[in-house]
Amino acid sequence: MARNERTIRARPDEIFDLLSDARGYGHWVVGSKEIRDVDAGFPGVGTRFHHRVGVGPFTWADHTEVLACERPRRLRLRAKVRPFGTALVTIELFAMPDGTTKATLVEDGGDPLSKLLFLPLTHLLVRGRNVESLRRLQAMAEGRGPTMEQAARGE
Repeated sequence: MARNERTIRARPDEIFDLLSDARGYGHWVVGSKEIRDVDAGFPGVGTRFHHRVGVGPFTWADHTEVLACERPRRLRLRAKVRPFGTALVTIELFAMPDGTTKATLVEDGGDPLSKLLFLPLTHLLVRGRNVESLRRLQAMAEGRGPTMEQAARGE
């Protein structure tokens, strides 16, 4: 299991607004190349967004599904990137007394094959990737990254 935490100078509801806009995931999730489509009602349980992920010229099309949504505290997703497997991703937001939010991102294998492949080295790589993902989410939440509107337009 890869676990990352970051303190963000924004309220949980402000950050959850970013998480609720699937079109913005292409700007803060490392490896996400394109958000191809989003189900109406996202991030309702069972809704999906369809994406293209990869590195360099190598990309794969698949989808991510919402498993749990507890606004503004928790979002649990199943991200599929076949043929490589599935990841279970949980993002939790904790309001801190000083007005900041502690954001926690936990990612683990989401099917038997993925759990087998989530070896210690894989955890280190995913953890490293998620450090950057949370940094990008922080920049957006704190107004230093693209706005939701800019992200939706692909800017």
